[in-house]
Amino acid sequence: MIKKFVAWPVILLMILVCAVPAFADPDTVPQPMGEAALLMDSDTGQILYKKNVDQRMYPASTTKIMTTLLALENSSLDDMVTVSKRAVEIGGSRVGLQPGEQLPLKHLLYILMLSSANDAGIAIAEHVGGSVENFADMMNKRARELGARNTNFVNPHGMPDDNHYTTARDLALIGRHAMQNTTFRRIVRTLNYKAERKKNMSEELLQQVEKLENIYGPVQEDFYNHNKLLGSGYYGYNGANGIKTGYTVDAGQCIVASAKRGNREMIAVVLKSQGANLWADAAMLLDYGFDNFSLVELVKPREMITDAIVRHGAKNAVLETAGYLCYNFPVGETPQVTRSVELADDLDAPLKEGDKLGELVLTAGGRELGRVPLQAVYPVARKINSYWWFWAGIGLAAMSLLLLMKTWLSHRRSRRRIRRW
Repeated sequence: MIKKFVAWPVILLMILVCAVPAFADPDTVPQPMGEAALLMDSDTGQILYKKNVDQRMYPASTTKIMTTLLALENSSLDDMVTVSKRAVEIGGSRVGLQPGEQLPLKHLLYILMLSSANDAGIAIAEHVGGSVENFADMMNKRARELGARNTNFVNPHGMPDDNHYTTARDLALIGRHAMQNTTFRRIVRTLNYKAERKKNMSEELLQQVEKLENIYGPVQEDFYNHNKLLGSGYYGYNGANGIKTGYTVDAGQCIVASAKRGNREMIAVVLKSQGANLWADAAMLLDYGFDNFSLVELVKPREMITDAIVRHGAKNAVLETAGYLCYNFPVGETPQVTRSVELADDLDAPLKEGDKLGELVLTAGGRELGRVPLQAVYPVARKINSYWWFWAGIGLAAMSLLLLMKTWLSHRRSRRRIRRW
């Protein structure tokens, strides 16, 4: 059970903590061509635009975001990975990895995310998970942990399968978390990468590769990012720093894009777009976020909020915020924000400093904006007279006193009788 009461309503002055974007027509709402689309503030997780965000869609190679995240979380970049026959035989986009070829995991991750190589995806999955099937189980478990509950992966690369699906919302959640990994961020913003594949080839494999080179040309060692939002090309987007594109006939053109300007970062997801519309859709969504919303700090860390009665407590508990809350409002809007406090029922002494005691809830216009945990500023000891043994001790002391008095009185009477004799 939660106790709830309004702490105070306040009209917040729009004091911005991040760079203020240019003003734009507030009625300008994106109309992306993609069948599903979403725009999310990467820092807060707030969704600023949505279109069919919970509709099941094929993710194509945006699947590889999760593949890379899992590899970074469960393996070392220096691990040597041996390419299997299964990896070599995968269809779709690939870079010609050879059976028995060994590469550092770092090389394979760059190859996977820049050139979207399915053969690299299989090699990574087998190395990290032991098998593609076990790795898919790991992918699904991690997706649930990140809140992606309408996603199911059966492979590490995104080739079509009826049981391999996701949603725009889930991809945004996965992408947002992945971008919190500094190595992941470095990989997905890289425009080109060179991997010296021959360096670790056995003499026998090297001879085979040299024969193939005489027929097909040099083995691929230079890899270029498929994300045209990066860099200064025709579709380049100011501030773009990731994340992953994808395409299959069934999935259409897909992208999970990110861009950072000043202290603000946006994530745009577009699924089942077509041709150059993909880049226009992503840029349109990112522009909408940067140009039409201002990020406002509603709650600061360690802000004193209220006090609360503590059962058996020697004093009241003082509550402060255990985090912060920022929220995006349309440019020029000054909303009336109401704060209320929800206290846990079990506020029993003793309490330690930092114990969570409830939540600060912020609303505007009947809509909940967010919650911030409330914690105890200092310890609250339990009243000594609230313990059973205290009263038991009092009772025992009283009985002992009565016994002493009785003994004393008895002794006094005995002395009087002796004197009379």
